[in-house]
Amino acid sequence: MAHNILVINPGSTSDDIGYYRGNKPVFEVTVRYSITDLEPYEGQNVTAQLPLRRKLILDYLLDHHIELKEIDAVIGRGGLLHALPGGVYAVNEQMIADLTAGKYGNHASNLGGILAKDIAKYAGCPSFIANPVIVDELEPVARLSGMPENPRISIFHALSQKRVARLIAGKRGKNYEDINCIVCHGGGGVSVGAHKLGKVIDVTNGFEGDGPMTPQRSGSTPGSKLVQMCFSGKYTEHDIRLKMRGKGGLVAYTGTSDVKELEEFIATGKKRPGSLITCTRAEAKLARNALVYQMSKAIGEMAVVLEGKVEFIALTGGLMHSAHIPQDISQYVGWIAPVYVFPGSEEKDALRDAAKRALENPKIVKQYN
Repeated sequence: MAHNILVINPGSTSDDIGYYRGNKPVFEVTVRYSITDLEPYEGQNVTAQLPLRRKLILDYLLDHHIELKEIDAVIGRGGLLHALPGGVYAVNEQMIADLTAGKYGNHASNLGGILAKDIAKYAGCPSFIANPVIVDELEPVARLSGMPENPRISIFHALSQKRVARLIAGKRGKNYEDINCIVCHGGGGVSVGAHKLGKVIDVTNGFEGDGPMTPQRSGSTPGSKLVQMCFSGKYTEHDIRLKMRGKGGLVAYTGTSDVKELEEFIATGKKRPGSLITCTRAEAKLARNALVYQMSKAIGEMAVVLEGKVEFIALTGGLMHSAHIPQDISQYVGWIAPVYVFPGSEEKDALRDAAKRALENPKIVKQYN
């Protein structure tokens, strides 16, 4: 049965919106907000932006002659909530209260559930979120870091990882819940997950301080030297956090986080006009190779977690648009299992499909409490 589904994926400076009749998009649009647009809300809880973003969505529906009463479901990107198992969740009052208050963090993704509930109220249809970044299905043994005060936590590209794993399992004639696989999402952040029978039992933290370096994040670093830096008097807490997320990884070694530009420089030795690259060609190649090396090493670790019983490895995210990175990773890990490459994140499709599953089988819908 075909369903009419509105998808809302808010980001810090943009909204990714799609409306689908069945699998056919009526419209898909990414709306970017300027500094001027968001300046009135600076320093406020992100929910202050609700009227601005709601009006934009409603205007798009109006422009495409879509009446609210025809919508079967609205689904938003899940925000910062307490740790949850993966799945599709109904947006309820407790969720709205936690998102509105920013109880677990103040981020634009919090608006996903709020907007979904708000528009669904007028449409007279259900509202959902699915597989937010705080999905936590870790095995108890994976939580121990060696420091009881600082346990390992699960923050990763759950929506993208589970979407790709489900797609590939289907192509192989199997259910996601019946297979083991490894998924590496590589973008501004990198997360590598061990998927066992429908649950991500171990994963690198895709936010900060764990796993491979990324174009902008340091990933795991030697602890002793990091402690020395923290107490050296040279850096503030803000400085250290920027080194971990924002100014770490490739950008720290090369001056840029633009992987496409970096690979052009490696190939030709030429820089674009206005380039931020500050390293030599040889240094750029070494940094790019280190990124590949670390992602591959993390995939190998997850193969051990799954005791070598790996049906496939999936590479997804923006980094997989590279002409070299997925091929180089495959050379490292292809002996473990077949490797599939899905460039990009397909988050709108993932949300649409999650809403579709929820409408077709309401029993899978979970409650937040």
